[in-house]
Amino acid sequence: MCSQSLFTQLLLVVWVLLLCTDTTHAQNVSTKKRDKLVRKLVAKMSVAEKAGQMTQLNVDMIMEGDLFNLTQPNAVDPEKLHKAIVETKAGSILNAGGHTWTREFWYSLHKAINDKVQETKLKVPVLYGVDAIHGCNYTAGATLFPQQIAQAATWNPNLVKRAAEITAYECRASGIPWNFSPVLDVARQPLWSRVFETFGEDPHLASVMTTAMIKGYEGDNIADKERVAACMKHFLGYSFPFTGKDRTPVYMGERQLREYFLPTFREAIAQGAHTVMINSGEINGIPVHANSKILVDLLRTELGFTGLAVTDWEDIKKLHNIHRVAATYKEAVKIAINAGIDLAMVPIDYDFTKHLIELVNEGEVPMARVDEAVTRILQLKYDLGLFDNYVYDFDYYTEFASESHQQAALQTALESITLLKNDSGILPLAKSSKILLTGPAANSLNILNGAWTHTWQGVDDKWNTPKKLTIMQAIAKEIGRDKMTYVEACTLDEAINIDKAVQAAQSVDYIVACIGELPSTEKPGDINDLTLPAAQIELVNALAATNKPIIVVIAENRPRIINAIVDKCDAILMTYLLGDEGGVAVSKTLFGDNNPSGKLPYTYPRYVNDLMTYDHKFAETLDTKFGHNAFNPQFEFGHGLSYTTFAYSDLQLSTTELAMGGEVTINVTVKNTGKRDGKEVVQVYVRDEYASITPSVKRLRAFDKVALKAGESKQLNFVLNTSDLAFIGLDNKPVTETGFFEVLVADQKIRFEVK
Repeated sequence: MCSQSLFTQLLLVVWVLLLCTDTTHAQNVSTKKRDKLVRKLVAKMSVAEKAGQMTQLNVDMIMEGDLFNLTQPNAVDPEKLHKAIVETKAGSILNAGGHTWTREFWYSLHKAINDKVQETKLKVPVLYGVDAIHGCNYTAGATLFPQQIAQAATWNPNLVKRAAEITAYECRASGIPWNFSPVLDVARQPLWSRVFETFGEDPHLASVMTTAMIKGYEGDNIADKERVAACMKHFLGYSFPFTGKDRTPVYMGERQLREYFLPTFREAIAQGAHTVMINSGEINGIPVHANSKILVDLLRTELGFTGLAVTDWEDIKKLHNIHRVAATYKEAVKIAINAGIDLAMVPIDYDFTKHLIELVNEGEVPMARVDEAVTRILQLKYDLGLFDNYVYDFDYYTEFASESHQQAALQTALESITLLKNDSGILPLAKSSKILLTGPAANSLNILNGAWTHTWQGVDDKWNTPKKLTIMQAIAKEIGRDKMTYVEACTLDEAINIDKAVQAAQSVDYIVACIGELPSTEKPGDINDLTLPAAQIELVNALAATNKPIIVVIAENRPRIINAIVDKCDAILMTYLLGDEGGVAVSKTLFGDNNPSGKLPYTYPRYVNDLMTYDHKFAETLDTKFGHNAFNPQFEFGHGLSYTTFAYSDLQLSTTELAMGGEVTINVTVKNTGKRDGKEVVQVYVRDEYASITPSVKRLRAFDKVALKAGESKQLNFVLNTSDLAFIGLDNKPVTETGFFEVLVADQKIRFEVK
């Protein structure tokens, strides 16, 4: 019996090895075939055709009417389409004309484009891309997930992967093969308007989520009718502007750039991400679009990236008119293409193409550089299967916006919600309670979704998904309209009838105040002050004077300062930006159908100018001489309460002396000590006690999310290699040094030595 079992196992191993060998061989054959076809195609191309392939136009360039006119009917303009595809030979188009389109319109658009392609000599398919960053947000009725920052708050990569799979499916269901996602910038500057598009401040958490999202988008084969090409953005250092304003200068050393901002991109490339979008800004006075050390030496040579590099919006022109490192637009084209750009998101003129043709003919841009870029573009088109199937069968996608997809979005929203405060266990509320619901976020689907939702800034409710519930509508459905009084009381920045809300509070059991900020992104999202608008602070303060219990629900793009009201409320629910299922998720959490399990993916600051991350340095900790704590956030990274309680015990190591190159297993037991089932995020931090570069107080090195029934215990195991303990050293390379390290898991500590 045993020998037969062993024989069976050996046969299985041999079969797996053969299967892997066959798969690898098939992939190699497919790649060689692709490369041969691409070489032949490039050889046939004129300079104009090559320049066209490197041109990406905004879809408005082929539509009727003026650019970005959201009120006009949508229709393709035949003359504009002919100029773009046949005359200019543009190889790529992006965007959605300013607002959501139906699947039917998307298919008619793709058909018009591809029909026009058939009039060209080489009939090379157009590469279409959109920003589908939390679902296929430019297709009417698509499943909209929480924004990336909320997905990070789940600390559950399985949910992130599933969200990406569904987004890819629904993009392909709209005929769109290329998604400008994920954002891999880490959010270490809270003022920045795009914090909500990131996976938070920590490189390890963000890298784990990066892996999940890339796998979800791309799978094993981006030609699959349910997969898309991912676009990691924005390479590199974009999220750390000195002023906090979008696309303003970044100042940092190479060591910091590598320590905090490179890991997510390194991980995405390791996972096979096919495309990258370049940082619009400048680092230490050099625009990234002009920096070959980043675009070639780092991205290509060191990281081994072989895919397509695309600019962000109008970024080559900005070398001339914004950054002013090029005296003319034509010179800017020369600088950017020679620095390593493959595809120019032009996107609303034809000058780039004209300038590039001239530069090649004048010998200012080498033909070899152009051929390299065009080869990468064509390889991506082949990998996506566009030469064989420009779009897949419309009727195949029967799961578009299906109930299972909506449930996945809801589950992600439920696990995103983070309980920041819950004095005396006031939450969950009984469904028999009488509620005053107020605040600007209480009845707004736009605020729950944020930007990149149906429109760029996400503020026009005309395009919202029908039948999706705001917080007010979801609560009314949950407990009955007769138990809820709704008073708007204030807008996001203006008090309108706070007195009416105070009066209404007299006859209820609890107050639920929903606060937040206007959906926005990029430059329109720039702010001068992290403090929540005064009208909303005034509202909560006025309600606190009623002495009724107050629950504050926050929906915001970034951590806005709320210290003026934290002590005046009894509970705080952080919702980030939960998407279309946000109203239902908040209601289920308030009334106990969902036990919150989210954890903060960033440090929540207490003061406007106290903007530090959790992995701060020892010099930023308790100052005993002057009696204040230099690291004193409102809520710490990784913080999040539950309706149950958890206890940690038996933290153990497999060894206390770790040889360089070896590994250590960390064991810890977690018990649900409360009366409700719940999920806990077990966070493993490591402290390097002494190092040649000043060490952080602690760094997240591993985590896992575990579901525990009331009274249940589980032992969790984590394996760390000495390479997991590395930091960027004096020579700007990763190094693990010998010495003592401390492992911290909740209230447990244990020490080991690397020798």
